Amino acid sequence: MSADTDSSVPTEVHETLMQATYRALCAEGYADLTMQRIADEAGKSKSLLHYHYGTKRELLVSFLAYLLDRFEEKVEATEDDAPDERLRFLLDKMCPDEDDDGDYDRFGLALTELRTQAPHDEAYRTQVARNEVAIRERFADIIRDGIEDGTFRAVDPDRTASLLFAALDGARLQRVVASGVDSNDPSGPAHDTPADVRAALETFVVSDLLADDGDDASNRDEVTARPETDDTDATEGDE
Repeated sequence: MSADTDSSVPTEVHETLMQATYRALCAEGYADLTMQRIADEAGKSKSLLHYHYGTKRELLVSFLAYLLDRFEEKVEATEDDAPDERLRFLLDKMCPDEDDDGDYDRFGLALTELRTQAPHDEAYRTQVARNEVAIRERFADIIRDGIEDGTFRAVDPDRTASLLFAALDGARLQRVVASGVDSNDPSGPAHDTPADVRAALETFVVSDLLADDGDDASNRDEVTARPETDDTDATEGDE
């Protein structure tokens, strides 16, 4: 459970209510979401939600923190994998599964609606920013690990991480905004955008990150030692 979550909420109750919030958001969207709808989904009383979280706003902030916790758990489970496998896993998590039943789109639309509140609400803004920073840092950490063990050639990890995150986050936004609740329709506008962007990232970024077999360790060490503030492209080639 996130440090920002009220520790007085029993773990099992918190999990139940967060899962119910997810299902309610997928079904209703942000605009029509109510505490009663979440309570009904959880099979709990509305008074229980208010007792533990106060308001819908506070519950949704806790839900955003919960999403970050779940993300961290899934990424940490890959810690023993090779850096390139970890990077691909993280990229794939930001795309719809082949057997996706529409939750990617329904939840993506609800999350987009929720994120649009962030500029006007400090609590939402703080948690949304925290989530996005954590994802970018995970990308950057994986890239650093790959540079250190020779899997990846030397690049600026932070700038490359920002590119990866922004590309897939933008692809999801384009799909749900262009198609709305119908974005799971294969014929809908921008339906294939996340998959297309994921494939492009594999071709133009991930493949380019992989160190050439002919690179010797001393050369990689020399390039890696360059300051990350060097004014070069995030995925520049070896000179």
